[in-house]
Amino acid sequence: MEDNIEIEISETNRGNEQIIINKKYKFNFSFQRKDKSKIYRCTEYKTLNKCKSLIILNDKKEVLKYESLHNHLEKEIDVSISVAKHKIKEEIKKNSIPMDIKPKHIFNAVSQEMGLICPEYSTIRSQIIRNINKQFPPNIKGFDDIPIESEYYKTKRNENFMIFKNTDLIIFQSPFQAYLFSNYHKNIFADGTFYAAPKFSYQSNTLITTINFHCDFEQEKQKNILCYHEVKNNNDSISNLPFINPNYIFDIYTIIKRICQKKKYNNFLQFLEYFNKNYLLMYNVNNWNYYENIEHLTNNASESYNSYLNNIFPNKPLFYKLIYILKEEENLSYNDYQRRTKGNWKKKQKIFSATDEIKILIENYKSKEINLFYNGCNRNELIKLWKECLIDLNNININLK
Repeated sequence: MEDNIEIEISETNRGNEQIIINKKYKFNFSFQRKDKSKIYRCTEYKTLNKCKSLIILNDKKEVLKYESLHNHLEKEIDVSISVAKHKIKEEIKKNSIPMDIKPKHIFNAVSQEMGLICPEYSTIRSQIIRNINKQFPPNIKGFDDIPIESEYYKTKRNENFMIFKNTDLIIFQSPFQAYLFSNYHKNIFADGTFYAAPKFSYQSNTLITTINFHCDFEQEKQKNILCYHEVKNNNDSISNLPFINPNYIFDIYTIIKRICQKKKYNNFLQFLEYFNKNYLLMYNVNNWNYYENIEHLTNNASESYNSYLNNIFPNKPLFYKLIYILKEEENLSYNDYQRRTKGNWKKKQKIFSATDEIKILIENYKSKEINLFYNGCNRNELIKLWKECLIDLNNININLK
């Protein structure tokens, strides 16, 4: 038997015990003898190599016998990967909250044992994710299976997180988030995502408060984009109507429609009819007009957060994993708020944006409107003024996606 045998305990992908010898060879458990000693055979025993090496350990993991009859190359890299995966699993098991474990951070911590370069990282990461997912309850397969009460519906501060559930909707909000909504509700941003929602659900929606409500109209914007080439030379992009004085929107809409009829922009005329029906007749213009509030032109705050969630979940998440991530994010927001209220606030330098350009332009036209009023203008002159503003807005690169 060899002297100075170094033994490490690891496990197979199926969770069975595995012995590592001198960081070179792996031995899987074979059987246990009557004296409770265990026999482990080289992992190459069941391959074409039919390696006959074995090791026998007593119940204290002391070496009773080691037959080193290896007829194959040493497997240092493979052994290092096995050791690393085992240590990662142990860290996950020891941690009371499995998602606190950052797979990449653990990987970096044990990477010295795996060599400076390990192309098998993706394999290890997959194994980590599988072991993390095993810590959660069985996955929910349908909306009706979602429980009314669960230990997972508690925040890290042991507060209720699930506040509403019916046959097709479930809402999560902590008392801290409710406090933000009730105290900082000047602007509320809404956006939905299909990717971060569980398979059985339709969509996951995010509300972020910064009572103005901001959401996007994806279908309507797309229709405008499809027709835009028909009117681009006319400098009358209807997408800029939300920024001008709402008192003259219908008049300008009528002028644009008349021009399109004359130039036979048939596709855009169809869109104008749709726009008239849904945004001039069905909705109050003030609900989608930014003339008096050119601060937030998009719902990018909520869209960015949904994009962040989509990056966390490369595939549709398990229900309980989604809840856990949402609770983790809630706790990060809570801690960040506490830090900022204590004065630890690192403000970002303001960047001059299209919003600033639009605001300056609109204020300029407001001043022109006041001058026209003082000079005794008629309504047609004011309509002409705001139509000119619409043309100037087209020269600003406005992205409302």
